[in-house]
Amino acid sequence: MIVKKLFIRNFKNHMLREFDLSPDINCFIGDNGVGKTNILDALHYLSLGKSFLGNSDLNNIKKGEDFFSIEAEVQGDDKGFNIKVIQPKDARKVIKKNDKAYSKIAEHIGFLPSVMISPYDANLITDSAENRRRFLDAMISQVDAEYFHSIIQYQKALKQRNALLKSFAKNGFFDADSLEIYNEPLSRFGTLIYRKRNDFIQGLRPVFKDFYKVISNSKEEVDVIYESVLETTGMNDVLRKNESKDRVLTYTSQGVHKDDLNLMMDEDLIKKTGSQGQQKSFLIALKLAQMNCIKNRTKNTPMLLLDDIFDKLDDKRVSQLIDLVNREGFGQIFITDTHRGRTEEVVKNINEESRIFGL
Repeated sequence: MIVKKLFIRNFKNHMLREFDLSPDINCFIGDNGVGKTNILDALHYLSLGKSFLGNSDLNNIKKGEDFFSIEAEVQGDDKGFNIKVIQPKDARKVIKKNDKAYSKIAEHIGFLPSVMISPYDANLITDSAENRRRFLDAMISQVDAEYFHSIIQYQKALKQRNALLKSFAKNGFFDADSLEIYNEPLSRFGTLIYRKRNDFIQGLRPVFKDFYKVISNSKEEVDVIYESVLETTGMNDVLRKNESKDRVLTYTSQGVHKDDLNLMMDEDLIKKTGSQGQQKSFLIALKLAQMNCIKNRTKNTPMLLLDDIFDKLDDKRVSQLIDLVNREGFGQIFITDTHRGRTEEVVKNINEESRIFGL
């Protein structure tokens, strides 16, 4: 999929923007605070229906306005599409394809896949397991609709089970049969989630390792290891084993909602042993492996959104990275930067069809 034109209205700090885009490399140049990242976030909305920054939809409406809209003309292999995201101030968000609204936003996921590389990626290393699970879920959801559905259903059952546990504690009674109502879907969907996560990571690992070697020119060994309680115990047994503990805590203490990704370097967590440069290379290799998996599984080439990439790598490494993804046929590339000169020098040497937009 290629985004040919992008229209943004009342989105964050942008009142009205229109871009005629290159099918290859597009660069948005300007000082800090002019809204370069917001344009990449608009593309992320078109891909996944939400902000990559985690902002609520209503908070992304420009101050003083009643709605925001993001629209794109997209070219597939043999036909064109119009994709539009509309968020009114007083109504639910709507995503439309060719003027027909999706009944569920989940139906759109995977149609226009994307991968974002941004300074916020460092949180994958430094933050909690919840952030890494969110990253893992977003990766797999773009290539597997059944997985996305299972995540939604698991979270729904988890929320209901936790509410029931709190009700038991508040009212001083316990009903095992009522709890079993939610154990069944948690076990069913949790088992499927575990299997699909494990399969996906096993396919991602060798690709990730190869990309790391190319980007870093280093000899250290890196790995991504999926950690789950379901490695040794079935989900139903996990729930039964921890039932007494859950009653005391008043929430479900174990399950795939507690899984983690261990990001490793030389058999230790990279947050403990990796330098800043090694961590940056690690994260970029991880995202490129994600792109490769999306492309191979869906036959649909994802957009690559590179936010402030010069802050992560020196000019030479940026040039190597962009040349790599361009040669790999990873599709459209979108870049933000503050210095027009260095961006022009890097991208013009790689692809003459690149376009640079000043903000």
